Amino acid sequence: MDTYSLLREFADSWMLLFLTLVFTAVIVWAFRPGSRKVHDEIASSIFRNDDKPASAADRSEEARR
Repeated sequence: MDTYSLLREFADSWMLLFLTLVFTAVIVWAFRPGSRKVHDEIASSIFRNDDKPASAADRSEEARR
């Protein structure tokens, strides 16, 4: 069996299964219970200093996270 056929057979079977499992794991991780708070905080972080620039205390607080 030549190399191309061997790699093609591997990609069609085991790699497809592996990548499907990785995709499913990423989706489950993103929608896991308890992650809503983290996602909401990240989504609103761009608007955190909308009214005025961040002070030194704000920057040091963000660095500790």
